[in-house]
Parts: sequence; structure tokens; C-alpha cells
Amino acid sequence: MKDLLYEKQISSLRGTTYYWTNDINSEQTMVFLPGLTADHSLFEPQIKAFYNKYRIIVWDCPCHGKSRPYAEFTYSNVTEELNSILRAEGIDKAVFIGQSLGGMIAQYYIDLYPETAVGFISVDSVPFGDYYSKSDLFWLKQLEWMCKLFPDKVLRRTIAKMCGASRKARDRMLDILSAYPKKELCHLMYIGEAAFIPENKDMTIPCKSVLLLGGKDAVGKVASYNRKWAEKTGFPLYIIENAAHNANDDAPEQVNSIIAEFMIVQETNRINKDND
Repeated sequence: MKDLLYEKQISSLRGTTYYWTNDINSEQTMVFLPGLTADHSLFEPQIKAFYNKYRIIVWDCPCHGKSRPYAEFTYSNVTEELNSILRAEGIDKAVFIGQSLGGMIAQYYIDLYPETAVGFISVDSVPFGDYYSKSDLFWLKQLEWMCKLFPDKVLRRTIAKMCGASRKARDRMLDILSAYPKKELCHLMYIGEAAFIPENKDMTIPCKSVLLLGGKDAVGKVASYNRKWAEKTGFPLYIIENAAHNANDDAPEQVNSIIAEFMIVQETNRINKDND
């Protein structure tokens, strides 16, 4: 994938954030946002499918991958880093494709900058808003010490198994996780989830949106939240069979087909609007 994209970076007082782009001319931009503990390589199957068709931005979220160290992980802070990237690249319209944590960051961004988003594709993410019980939020706060109870190898294999139904997806996650010492990995699991609690709020996503859910996603209550999310908002919910939490990596052909159709519809709508 490194041969397809250019590595770039932006810096703030909190740290340096790395991102990759293909830098091509296109009326449409795809912003890929990987999930908790993952890095930009999570979207390799999508990058390979779309790099020569659309402008692409994919990052290592602050506190992840190369974007470490980072001083203070909050949704507000990382959203501002993302906005700095898009401004630096001259991007004022984009489709946001976020997996898990990445989908939550996309929602936060769209809530702050709705004029930038022409579309949102959630991959095994969860919604902001009034979906969570007190028990749900309590257990999010316990993740760090709970993770520390696992032997190192067991912890990594457990995370990889929950993320991927296929050997390929599990191996990718194990490779990504190898960058983190155990202490850092446990803390990252905590801050990625616990940061959600004080920043959770009701949000309206005004752009065209679809929800993708791995049929074998057994991470927490992700499946239940997605069904409630679809019911409440009317967003179409696609079940990706034989896929776990990283559905885009387990079933890239099916996911890429949905993304491709979504992008064609957005382009058609843009052309029709320009012709009106």
C-alpha cells in the first residue's frame, strides 16, 4: 500500500499526526478512519480498490500507529487534527468511512463540520446519543485494568480474534498490535473508550449514511447498537455475512461493492445538483 500513497504529517502542540494520500485529481474524496488500536493498514483492501478512482485520505489516528506519542486523546482534539489535515489538503467535501472508533470520530467531525460531509459509511461502529445504559458506561471505564489481567500474548490474540473472523484479518490485527507494548495497549483500549463518556451527546448526521455490521461481530453490544441506530435514524443497515468487527478486512469484496455503489450515487447526485 505504501507504493500507492504518499506519507504526510501535520503537527500541533499535542503531537504529530501521520496520514497518507494519493494526491490525484478527483471531484470526490474518501476519508478512511480506522478503529481503536488499528492503523491505516486496516483499510488496505479499500485503498487498493479505490486509490486510482478517488482522492483518498487515510490516517493513523492520534495515539495510534505512527501518530504517537500524543498528549491528550479526546474526540474534540482528534477531530481538530483531522480538520487540520483536510484544510491542509484543500478538501472541503468528503465521504467519511469509519471503522469502529473511526466511525465515532467521523460522527463527531460531521456534527462540528456538517458542510464538509457528503456521505458517511459506518463499519462496525456505534452511535453517539442516548443508546447506552449506566452499566454500559461503567464497563467502558474498567477496560484498562481488565486488559492488564490477560497475559500479553493472550490479550493480543483475543483482540485479534474479536476483530477478525478470517485468518487474514486476525493476522493483520496481530501485526498492527505488535507496535504497542502491553502497558500502552491496555491504556489505549481505555482512553479510546472512556473518552466517549464525557463527550457523548445527541447528534444529527445530515448527510447520506449507511451502516455496515459484521454478521459475526461479537464486540460488546455493537450489533445491538447498530440495529437500534438503524431503527431510530432510518439509515440502511447492511449485514456483512461471515465477517467480525473488522468487516472491511474480513469481507472486502462485499464491503467494497457497497462503498462503490455509495460513491456512484453521491457522484450522480452531485452532477444532477450542478446541472439544476
